[in-house]
Amino acid sequence: MTFMPPNTPPVVLAIAGFDPSAGAGVLADIKTMSAFGCYGIGVVTSLTIQNTQRFFGASHQSGGMIKNQLEPLFADFAIAAVKTGMLPTAEVVEEVVAALSSNFVPHIVIDPVIRSTSGYDLIDEDALAALVERLFPFASVVTPNWEESERITGIAVRDAASAEQAARAILALGPRAVLVKGGDVDGETATDVLVDAADAVSYRAPKMQSRNTHGTGCAMASVLACLLARGSTLRESIPIAKEYIRRAIQSAPGLGSGNGPLNHFPPEWKL
Repeated sequence: MTFMPPNTPPVVLAIAGFDPSAGAGVLADIKTMSAFGCYGIGVVTSLTIQNTQRFFGASHQSGGMIKNQLEPLFADFAIAAVKTGMLPTAEVVEEVVAALSSNFVPHIVIDPVIRSTSGYDLIDEDALAALVERLFPFASVVTPNWEESERITGIAVRDAASAEQAARAILALGPRAVLVKGGDVDGETATDVLVDAADAVSYRAPKMQSRNTHGTGCAMASVLACLLARGSTLRESIPIAKEYIRRAIQSAPGLGSGNGPLNHFPPEWKL
């Protein structure tokens, strides 16, 4: 049994790619988790080559390397939540499935990262099939954007109604809830659609016009994992996550010449 001293922060595990510019992936996840009072730990699935301007390529980790990273962490920590991001190959997905099958985790947030902002495919078709068929049934919530929802379901997502339709199709694949995010869509309003066993609900907010949006999906999923680990419900967590993302974009440092990173520690932000 893992010893848990009093007042210990929840431990949240990020399983994702490594972005050397620190705008997305494991580095961004860990910063977000720190902002929410959690202790973030990470497993790197792929070493990407990128900056704020362009995605140049990636070197994916083997299934064995994923296993070798996961096993010591589960042996040492009481993990309150897991957030997954870039899972580039089927063997990587299978090792994550094996770890979650062997170790109980109360909350699992799956961000089905499929393509980079610059249009580079981050996951192959076999990996996507494994993700949907093998990993989705473990999920407390799956958080695709409109494009990812369309690729997973084949449903053309053009508005809130079709986003709900796609969310329901994903829900049928086994997760307990699906949050289809609309922040990447053109327009003045960002509409996210949540579907769970109860019903559907939409979350709307004015869309911010900014180039500094790199890693918003990573941050959103990490916030949800942290809040679930801290005892909030999913429906309580989503508005908080959206407000955090708004402030993180609003106070972004303006680094880099391309799609810049967020400010993961917005001024005056209090959990």
